[in-house]
Amino acid sequence: MTTFADKAISFFQSLRLDARLPKLIEVMNPYQDATTFDIVKAFFQKFYADNHPRVFLWGINPGRFGGGLTGIPFTDPFALTHHLGIAHDISGKRELSSEFVYRVVETWGGAKKFYGEFYINSLSPLGFTRLGKNYNFYDDKALMKAGEPFIVRCISAQIQFGAKRSTAICLGTGKLYEVFSRLNETHQFFQTIVPIEHPRFIMQYRRKHVEQFVEKYIATLHHALG
Repeated sequence: MTTFADKAISFFQSLRLDARLPKLIEVMNPYQDATTFDIVKAFFQKFYADNHPRVFLWGINPGRFGGGLTGIPFTDPFALTHHLGIAHDISGKRELSSEFVYRVVETWGGAKKFYGEFYINSLSPLGFTRLGKNYNFYDDKALMKAGEPFIVRCISAQIQFGAKRSTAICLGTGKLYEVFSRLNETHQFFQTIVPIEHPRFIMQYRRKHVEQFVEKYIATLHHALG
C-alpha cells in the first residue's frame, strides 16, 4: 500500500517550476540535489511511513537557511540534527522561523508525535531569491501571476498525501492569508482556513512574547485536530 511518505517522496522528486519568472528572480530547488534529497527521503520515511491523515499547515515559500537549504519546511540544519535525529553534512546557521516551529514541536511532545498529526509546507514549496535575498512570491505581481498555476497544482497534489480537509492552518495573518483564502474560495481545498502569526514575525517583532505565541499555536493545533 502506498504511504503518505511514498506519495511525498514521489512529489518532491519530480518537483519543478516551469514558468517564465520576472528578471532577477531565481528559484531555490533543494530537491534537485542528491544529498539533500536523501535527507528528505529519510525524513518522510521516519515520520510519515503510514496512511494517517494529517492537519496541514501552510507557509509562504522556503527561505535560504531553512527549507530552501534542507528540503524540509521550517527546518534548519540544527533542527535536522537535534530535533529530527537525522544525520547530515549540511552547514548553516540557526533560522528564526525554524527555531520557533521547533519550540512548538517540542511543546507538542516531540517530532514523532507532532509529525504523526501534522504536515507543514508552503503554498509554494520552492523558494525564491532576488539579488541573493529571500523573496516572497506575493511581493511581486508578475511573480504571483507566473507562479499561481504552480502553487495550485502543488496544493492539490499535496492534499492527496493524506490531508484532513476540514481545517488548514495558515502561517500568516496578512497577505498570505488573503492569497490562500482567495485560492481556497476558488478551488475548495479546505472547508476552513485558520490564520496564525508567522513564526518569523513572532521571532523578529514579538520575541518577548514567544511563550505566549507557543501557547497560541498549541491551542490552534488542538482546535484544528477537533
